[in-house]
Amino acid sequence: MRQIGGLFDLSGRVAIVTGAMGVLGGAMARGLAAAGARVGILGRREELAKNVAEEIVDSDGEALALPADVLEREQLEGVREVTLERWGRVDILVNAAGGNVPEATVADDAEVFGVPEDALRGVIDLNLMGTLLPCQVFGEAMARSGEGSIVNVSSMAAQRPLTRVVGYAAAKAAVENLTRWLAVELSVKHGAGLRANAISPGFFLGEQNRAMLLNEDGSLTERGRKIVDHTPAGRFGEPEELVGTLIWLCSPAARFVNGIVVPVDGGFGAFSGV
Repeated sequence: MRQIGGLFDLSGRVAIVTGAMGVLGGAMARGLAAAGARVGILGRREELAKNVAEEIVDSDGEALALPADVLEREQLEGVREVTLERWGRVDILVNAAGGNVPEATVADDAEVFGVPEDALRGVIDLNLMGTLLPCQVFGEAMARSGEGSIVNVSSMAAQRPLTRVVGYAAAKAAVENLTRWLAVELSVKHGAGLRANAISPGFFLGEQNRAMLLNEDGSLTERGRKIVDHTPAGRFGEPEELVGTLIWLCSPAARFVNGIVVPVDGGFGAFSGV
């Protein structure tokens, strides 16, 4: 009988994490390394990627900085070849790259009609195409072996419309649809060992949303208070609280789990407000 600990062991696996220089992506990369995976830190900012990789190495893990833009296929293909040359395989892809820009949001005193097209396209490209292209490039390497786990990062905004974030919400909804589509496509054509799932974080403090959720003195903004009041856990999430779900989805424990979106949100999605 397989031991419970072994079900979640990622020793010998090779993981690529896009957006690993961010708060959430960094926590995921460190969590995968702690579970035994060798982790490629993929992002545009080489120095930051090196910093995350060095943190993992200093904690007795194995990691490699892989500078690349998730919207540039040739760069991604170059990273894939470097990874295969160094480690010989790709087992896990975590698409944590994404985000929003102020120009693609609708403030309370504004209208959706004037949101700039280029800002909307930028957000959709980053979140949707920035997920699809890595899935194509690294998924191809997984398909050769018939095994692998793709974990995309969605958002609660994909399922429950939130005010302001029009472009971001639409893009993340597309990511969830893409995840389900890939789950079927890859498994049917390349074997049941190749899976695609997604994590849908609730509200976690990060670089992009801190000013929206907290005042300079650390107190909650009006929007931050509304969010906490509608979260049964009564707080924002801690980045490390995504790691358990991620390791599960990447591990043998989830070998029959495919095409799902797992909310990690402190109950936000279940709460009606009443």
